[in-house]
Amino acid sequence: MPLLIHTGGTIGMVPGPDGLTPGTGLVEAAVAGRARINAFDPPLDSADVGFRHWNRLLDLIEAEAGPVVITHGTDTMSWTGAALSQALAGRPHPVILTGAMHPLGTGGDAEANLDLALSAPPGPGVRLAFAGRILPAGGLVKTDSHGADAFRAVPQPDMSDPWRPRRFAARRLAVLTITPGLPAEALEAMLARLDGAVLRVFGAGTIPADPDLHEVLTEAVARGLRLRAVSGCENGGLTPGAYAAGSALWAAGVTNGGTETAEAALIRLWLELLVCG
Repeated sequence: MPLLIHTGGTIGMVPGPDGLTPGTGLVEAAVAGRARINAFDPPLDSADVGFRHWNRLLDLIEAEAGPVVITHGTDTMSWTGAALSQALAGRPHPVILTGAMHPLGTGGDAEANLDLALSAPPGPGVRLAFAGRILPAGGLVKTDSHGADAFRAVPQPDMSDPWRPRRFAARRLAVLTITPGLPAEALEAMLARLDGAVLRVFGAGTIPADPDLHEVLTEAVARGLRLRAVSGCENGGLTPGAYAAGSALWAAGVTNGGTETAEAALIRLWLELLVCG
């Protein structure tokens, strides 16, 4: 019988005075007799999920010698999918994430998604069971804030290292979007408070031709801040050298995230540089 870890999310929510709010007992009742339950207490809205919760999930998953199903909110499913996929890379046991756009018992997608997760075929890796499909979870993109078919998967580079226990350290990381007219002073102020950042840049890898912006990036890397760039486009990734407007990125020492999603790039930074254990 698989272990089901219920973190929270819409699938187990109930109506409250300000909208849907995490409830208790719905998921447990829905899987009674089909899975062993370990429920977060209190259950989380996935907007509150962070690195400590990823570490807790890793502790529970690694204590199991068989399949694990995780119910999780959809808003940060892509972040947890990237975190678990990379931290568990090389581990032979399956982990299946699932959730829903509507709570159990409301005639929506929750029951079907939960059934799909519990019946997912065996095999290594972290996957998402959602809207009738099983998707690799390492490069998830949430494409719809209301529709039932809310996710697609962007193929990600493989992590070829043998599996070993990994945990996330308490570090200050963020995804920062380069926008037209972004003041260099604003970027400098944000980078000053961070240990590392993913820069979401234009197209195949370009940024504004602002010498002050370029200087901020160069000085940040020189003082040891690790920066990784990804494309603001869902497909295609970055191609250094394709445009002169991107040369300042690579000259500054910003690393190339290629086809990584912003979520996957941030997790890769975390694991490469800031992991404990």
